[in-house]
Amino acid sequence: MNNIQPAEPFPAARFIKEIGRGKDGARSLSRNDAHDLYAAMLDGRVSDLEMGGILLAMRIKGESVEEIAGFLQAAEASFTQIALPGQAGSAAWQYAPIVIPSYNGARHMANLTPLLALLLAREGVPVLLHGVLTDPGRVTSAEIFQALGQPACTSIEQVQQCFVQRLPAFMPIDALAPKMARLLAMRRILGVRNSTHTLVKIMQPFVAPALRLSSYTHPEYLAMLTAYFTTTAAAERGDVFLMRGTEGETVANARKAQKIDWLHGGQQTTLVEKQSIADDMPVLPAQRDAASTASWIRLALEQKELVPKPIAEQVEQCLTVCKALHAQDNPADIGRQ
Repeated sequence: MNNIQPAEPFPAARFIKEIGRGKDGARSLSRNDAHDLYAAMLDGRVSDLEMGGILLAMRIKGESVEEIAGFLQAAEASFTQIALPGQAGSAAWQYAPIVIPSYNGARHMANLTPLLALLLAREGVPVLLHGVLTDPGRVTSAEIFQALGQPACTSIEQVQQCFVQRLPAFMPIDALAPKMARLLAMRRILGVRNSTHTLVKIMQPFVAPALRLSSYTHPEYLAMLTAYFTTTAAAERGDVFLMRGTEGETVANARKAQKIDWLHGGQQTTLVEKQSIADDMPVLPAQRDAASTASWIRLALEQKELVPKPIAEQVEQCLTVCKALHAQDNPADIGRQ
């Protein structure tokens, strides 16, 4: 006999009453209320009718810093955190891990997120990419990795093996955080994005502090994310590079370097100022399809001069910060490096 009890329904009306009053009349939830509401959404305890009301209300209102903090706390507790392989854990590495969300892919120019990940991984950085496998009308990082002969990881053990082999690990959101993937997929039903699309781009899936590469597409998110990433709770999880996305991706624009802010220890430092279009345009893939992009990436890995300058500089910035972040988290390991 199956003794598993169905999940107790979560009454969400009082939350909807606060957030559902329109852009000007809505009030934001406290961090604790946001945590409890999102945890119930992840666990399937919110009815379909209430779920639709919540997602649309948050879409119209926009998330506050406290709401994002509460949502993210619940989100990161909903899946297994990733530990670095090795008997000594993170102390066996020279760099803190890097998290690269990849949910947008390419529409107009080649998606060079896999190039960034490969350049970092071959230096010995544990690089985790997570995202979707496909997206109609776009070329995803997963498709490019597949064309490179590197299939997606479906388990933490496979992710760890990639780290040992100095390869970036791509893990679909369905495998990394299945409860979040379910909420992410509701875009196909409602036709609009929801808060989970922001959360997957800022979550930190590692046990140890890590460097997150995060992007925004709308200016209003810059202020909110900067405020969140400078909170104590966010700073304890590592550092962040925040930039306007290259078609939504967190790789530096090969044609013109965009502004990159480094959020660390509750502070903000600008690493790269916004630049105009380069006079000497880099040689880029002639086509944006997965096979053409993968072929060009293979050449760029062998011929350093092909790597666009903004991406090469992004790699150096990541290496510097990841080494410092690792040393900060493993002070006893400094003398062994």
